[in-house]
Amino acid sequence: MRRPVIAGNWKMHKTSHEAQEFIEKLAANLKGVEEADVIVAPAFTSLEAAVKAAQGSQIKIAAQNMHWENKGAYTGEISPAMLRDLGVTHCIIGHSERRQYFAETDHTVNKKVRAALDNEIIPIVCVGEILEEREKGDTFNVVEKQTKAALEGLTSTQVAELILAYEPVWAIGTGKTSSADDAQEVITKIREIIANDFGRESAGRVRIQYGGSVKPENIKGFMEQSDIDGALVGGASLEVDSFLKLINY
Repeated sequence: MRRPVIAGNWKMHKTSHEAQEFIEKLAANLKGVEEADVIVAPAFTSLEAAVKAAQGSQIKIAAQNMHWENKGAYTGEISPAMLRDLGVTHCIIGHSERRQYFAETDHTVNKKVRAALDNEIIPIVCVGEILEEREKGDTFNVVEKQTKAALEGLTSTQVAELILAYEPVWAIGTGKTSSADDAQEVITKIREIIANDFGRESAGRVRIQYGGSVKPENIKGFMEQSDIDGALVGGASLEVDSFLKLINY
């Protein structure tokens, strides 16, 4: 039985003080809630405050991005070693906004995934198609290419321990959502890809989230699907009350 994982990606929202207040309130309301893993991904400037606020709670803190080197002449970048030193446990890698606006490629995603694992950070690896690709019927091909590239060179054990997130790009922040059945179909395909490349055991253990305008009103339909193990949430994770509803779906 795979344990559900609900992750909030705050993107470019919340100051350090706001992040601390949010996490303290969230932690106070999570006592006794043990049915899911809870992850929050603040901006870099709020990571230290978030880690401190989450101490003693079940909340894990993720970064939204990282470089693949532990140090070097990379102005403006943050290394996995720096994140680990802060107490960060997870990192979102390959989000569509990183691919679309900041030239992230399948190759750099793979380098970051390997670097995260080398530093004992669990990657949350994002894959998903744009609207044009979906309309052409290329969804499976795009997702297969991205998944294979992201996991290239990993062991079966490493793959089993990471988290994948299927996020149809056309549904992120648009109010549009994939139907639960469509999301299940694509995520089943992702699990089959992993089974073929890394074995049935790894495919059965790896957790795969759905992301794309997930809200308290629609999360239950996704979570009822046999292959969907959680949600990577944007806007609905910015308020404690709505995020708690997602966790307690």
